[in-house]
Amino acid sequence: MPKQALGPKPERAPALIWLSGLTCNDENAVQKAGAQRRASELGLALVMTDTSPRDDDIPGDPEGSWDFGHGAGFYVDAEKQPWSLHYRMHSFLVEELISQLCNEVPLDEQRLGISGHSMGGNGALVLGMRHPDLYRSVSAVAPIAHPIECPRGQKAFIHLLGTTSDDQLRWRRWDAVTLLEDGYLREDCLLVDIGSADPFLEEQLRPEELSNACSKSGQRLEMMRHEGYDHSYFFVASVIDRHLDHHANALKAKI
Repeated sequence: MPKQALGPKPERAPALIWLSGLTCNDENAVQKAGAQRRASELGLALVMTDTSPRDDDIPGDPEGSWDFGHGAGFYVDAEKQPWSLHYRMHSFLVEELISQLCNEVPLDEQRLGISGHSMGGNGALVLGMRHPDLYRSVSAVAPIAHPIECPRGQKAFIHLLGTTSDDQLRWRRWDAVTLLEDGYLREDCLLVDIGSADPFLEEQLRPEELSNACSKSGQRLEMMRHEGYDHSYFFVASVIDRHLDHHANALKAKI
């Protein structure tokens, strides 16, 4: 929380919600992104969420792998059993998290931005395009931008959303590229950073398809490719100030 939200007469602060990627939890960005200093200067609160529901009785990957299940919920509302009982991260972010936070701490629910990394980057883009009235600014670092066309996204969607032709039509609601193709546009500019040495760039992230979808749909996009950077939180830490400034400007945070 920034200092104006603390003390005996706290002001409600604008907030940036951050969605982390596969295998992560809320601690990754807290410990590795290096966002706190600049966020404090800008008067932004930071909200770091987990990436999936967690408990011993909540199902994980049937194969015991790391790229689905615990730590890999893809921020969707699952429609198939046994996942649909717990894997409802989209509704958690849109409904439960915001209402509960704003009741407990002085956050301004009219001034919320959303960002994320990798799987969380697509989650931020999807949430921002589907709920433009809730999230006033959107950005992403190395997003999995077209999950219905990449192996990890397909694996998750098969489990969470199903495999019939009707199910696969519903996949489009959870993919940044297909949302743009289906007319989910924002009036503001999307900010995206990617690293040229990211090992997941072509197979998993597919940033060119995001760029092409923005061009065809008329959605404004500022995408910067950073030479030599990979997919790690070292990259996130290198560009995080750019994202914080983007959101602070959109949310009119006090500087």
